Amino acid sequence: MMTQAFYTGLSGIRSNQTAIDIESDNIANISTVGFRGSQAEFSSLYNEAIHTNDSSTPTSSTIGIGSRVQATATKGSQGSLSLTDRNTDLAIDGDGWFGVESNGKSYYTRAGDFNFDHNSDLVTNDKMYVLGTMAGNIDGNLLTSEISETKLGNIDTQETLRFPKTLTYPPIPTKNTSFYGNLDTKDAIREFGATVIDPQNNKNNLKLSFTKSQEQIPPGVQWDVTAQTISLDGETIYDTKNGQAFFDERGALVSTTLTTIDNNGQDIKIDLGKEFNGIISINAKSTNASSVSDGTIGGELIGYEVNRGAEVIATFTNGRQSSVGKIALYHFTNNQGLNRISGTKFEESSNSGRATFYVDEKGQNVLGANVKNFQLEQSNILLQDSLTQLIILQRSFDAASKTITTADQMIQKALDMDG
Repeated sequence: MMTQAFYTGLSGIRSNQTAIDIESDNIANISTVGFRGSQAEFSSLYNEAIHTNDSSTPTSSTIGIGSRVQATATKGSQGSLSLTDRNTDLAIDGDGWFGVESNGKSYYTRAGDFNFDHNSDLVTNDKMYVLGTMAGNIDGNLLTSEISETKLGNIDTQETLRFPKTLTYPPIPTKNTSFYGNLDTKDAIREFGATVIDPQNNKNNLKLSFTKSQEQIPPGVQWDVTAQTISLDGETIYDTKNGQAFFDERGALVSTTLTTIDNNGQDIKIDLGKEFNGIISINAKSTNASSVSDGTIGGELIGYEVNRGAEVIATFTNGRQSSVGKIALYHFTNNQGLNRISGTKFEESSNSGRATFYVDEKGQNVLGANVKNFQLEQSNILLQDSLTQLIILQRSFDAASKTITTADQMIQKALDMDG
């Protein structure tokens, strides 16, 4: 039985050496973004029965024969968040994993140091594609609609976030224009103007010219109005419409016969207002004319960025933005059951359970945690804890080696006695 101490001590050396290797790896990755540390879990080896003639002894008649590392558990604590200068750097504040894909296989990570590659695909630093929901508002190289927020799709519909290198924001022609100002009551020509967008992505002028009607019907006042849509260079007149505006004795607008005008293929509704909200005609100093028009000039893609809601936003030269995708956030019943591929990447296993999405009270898929841009989650290893653990393991390693030297001395003593 004396030789058993050799093997017991050897098992202690091996298991503590493995634990030291694990802790060393933790310390080596103290600055690795999104790193998840490991912790050795020990278990004892089988006990060996001690044979005795006294079968009535109330205590166990066994002796342990050493230890082993049973498992390496992943540490699930949150790493600290550090600020960066890139909006594509993302940190998960809470539970969840980013999904990435390589060669058709999905992996999960907390490292959010993403970027757009030369093809405008959202990728990790090691060129894995980031998974999420495409907004569906891109047709080729054309943005078909402006979306303020992309909703996360079902988990089985997530795909790599791949966006076109060039993207055009289509023009939205002007359909409504409102005018404001005072015509006064003096017999003089008053002019108002507005910038309007046509279907061909041109900016044109919509000009209104008011002339006091020759025939006045008291007690109010009437004005003749001529509207024209003209190109900015003044060389092309697209349409001309004439009408009349009727004001009551207070100078409030009662009605108008000028309602619409064509703008190079798009009808525009001309809104002169009602009562004192719009165009008025009162005996006072003329107020500055103003106008409000809808419609948007088309624009070309400036680039993509990621906001705090993990949405991919396209920005255009016309100043407009639109959500074109959303990064997915996956959850597991047992995070420690994930298979470790590296310190930052894991894959699904039978122990972790299937990847799921969180759902809100309306039944819509949600991220389930805060995702912060311009930040990265650092390693979840605390250096002071790892160094302390390393000292403990070193002492355990030394103690296990001491059992071997002690057993050796005892055997040598027994051999000397035999001689």
